[in-house]
Amino acid sequence: MTDFAAVRARCADLPPADEAAAAAVRARQDTLTKPPGSLGRLEEVVAWLASWQGRAMPRLDRVAVLVFAGNHGVVAQGVSPYPPAVTAQMVGNFAAGGAAINQLAGLAGAALRVIPLALETPTGDFTADVAMTPDAFEAAVMTGYDAVDPGTDLLCLGEMGIGNTTAAAALAAALFGGDGADWAGRGTGIDDAGLGRKRDAIDRGLARHRAVLHDPLAAAACLGGRELAAILGAVIAARVHHVPVLLDGFVCTAAAAPLARLVAGGLDHTLIAHASAEAGHRRLVAALGMTPLLDLGMRLGEASGAALAVPVVRAALACHAGMASFAEAGVTDRA
Repeated sequence: MTDFAAVRARCADLPPADEAAAAAVRARQDTLTKPPGSLGRLEEVVAWLASWQGRAMPRLDRVAVLVFAGNHGVVAQGVSPYPPAVTAQMVGNFAAGGAAINQLAGLAGAALRVIPLALETPTGDFTADVAMTPDAFEAAVMTGYDAVDPGTDLLCLGEMGIGNTTAAAALAAALFGGDGADWAGRGTGIDDAGLGRKRDAIDRGLARHRAVLHDPLAAAACLGGRELAAILGAVIAARVHHVPVLLDGFVCTAAAAPLARLVAGGLDHTLIAHASAEAGHRRLVAALGMTPLLDLGMRLGEASGAALAVPVVRAALACHAGMASFAEAGVTDRA
């Protein structure tokens, strides 16, 4: 469980940010009709966009939302109040346009694509076996990798999968330490007894696979899920293709986290779109040293928080591109 050569090869020599493009953004910001820094993180977001698009003037003509769906064998341990069949049913709801992400992607001006991964065959129950063999893990990673269009200006990532907050919590514990009590939350609304089962399943999974959890990819294969692996692949592809990424909540952030453990600065091309209300997300965000853009008490998944952040990014770019300079407006700059 410690090879994963194909995935490691994709992570080799990841391109850096274009600091010249970011510097051009900052230089223009200093000329605009506002006190320096007065737009706060909106200014930082534009510089981030520029640095990963490699453009002094970023653009948001092609915004995409990718939602990956998978099923989890650990659901057999009673960790969710919903049956695995709901995953496929929700994929159908996405296709019919009836989910929250359909509305939010439309509002954001983003193209939505939903990719189910072998929903009829859940991953292994990680309390008794590996969730995925190395070959199955690499196949799921490559599904996500190949789903990224290199011409995308901004990519939003999310997931759907009954039981995947259990997988995400187990993976977060493997990557950053702690146990089920530290990372498990109520997910889709499990009761106290179910939360106890969830914590116990995580602890048993960590104990069973302890020998390989020093390797972030082995941890993701043993404890994760196909949709989490696909998100990881999409994050790697986005870096290779210079596409900035908005990560959704707890599951999405946990899915991307192995890249941060594998490569210093591996998630620099990503922003966490929102602080999920799911227990564990704030702890995970802190471990990654990142700051979410929004905090609205959401915990839906589906890339809903990522899509909701797109208008904020559009607002940042609109101010940067459209505001007049002091000279253009005939406004006296500070001394």
